[in-house]
Amino acid sequence: MSSKKPFWPRVSPHFLACRRGVRAASLNRTVAVGLSGGADSLALLAALVAEGHDVLALCVDHRLQEGSRAQAERAAEQARELGARARVLSVEADGAGPESMEAAARVARYRALAAASAAEELEVAVAHTADDQAETLLLGALRGRVTGMNERSEVEGARVVRPLLGVRRADTEGACAELGLSAWQDPQNADTNFRRVALRREVIPQLSRIIGGDVVPALAQAAGDAALDDATLRTPPTTDCAALAAMAEPRRRRAIAAWLVSEGVEVTRRAVGDVGKLCTHWHGQGPVAVRSARQVGQRLEVARIGGKLALLSGH
Repeated sequence: MSSKKPFWPRVSPHFLACRRGVRAASLNRTVAVGLSGGADSLALLAALVAEGHDVLALCVDHRLQEGSRAQAERAAEQARELGARARVLSVEADGAGPESMEAAARVARYRALAAASAAEELEVAVAHTADDQAETLLLGALRGRVTGMNERSEVEGARVVRPLLGVRRADTEGACAELGLSAWQDPQNADTNFRRVALRREVIPQLSRIIGGDVVPALAQAAGDAALDDATLRTPPTTDCAALAAMAEPRRRRAIAAWLVSEGVEVTRRAVGDVGKLCTHWHGQGPVAVRSARQVGQRLEVARIGGKLALLSGH
């Protein structure tokens, strides 16, 4: 940890917005933070330190781009300069295309964060903003399942907290400028082959033009509401087809989704609906094809066997 005390500017409205987000999150004094070195995570780390937290920065090297190790080391050094502890974690991610690679990298990243934070039993703060929340809503809607991010959740075993969900990306970028921090620009953030990037750069600006104003607050609010609905209606997973058929449809969807997640299956509206039909419209039909969320490209099947749902390897 650096012995030099960071300098916080007296006039810093963007950084203040980040600090307010951290204050509202009710964090323990010691917290881990996923640090890429981008503006969002740098602003979050600085806000945590400024608010008096003992911060362990976890910098993940996905080894997907040339120079990725050097960037992770640079982020770790920036963390130390701001007064945090820091570690670099190397992971492996395999995927066939942009979206598959992104999903594989996400799984590998969160598993690494979970393992690294486990020894001190720390929550892992990640820097998702209101803009990310809006993008998540649109991505989910395009898959037929409207969803959002909660302030706290468990992801691949990591206890994740998102203090900046009410903060705009413009504030994290502005905070870095106010603090004189040089943020890393991930080249993937300019690649519109990634759906999230295309939504960010093309779709959301067009929606804002259509309504004649900023569309992000409304989308983020809807995503937050959807996340709260999911939390309130959360139903324990079960494989009992009779029990699932007797549930109200919203709870049945959530019980099936919870079971699929527990089995490492990618949850889509179509998968949940087709599995539900094995319970509510059973006439001896064959299994439902689903995809693994843990091993990219792996095909699985859900079948009804003896009145129970069963996960089988695909052919």
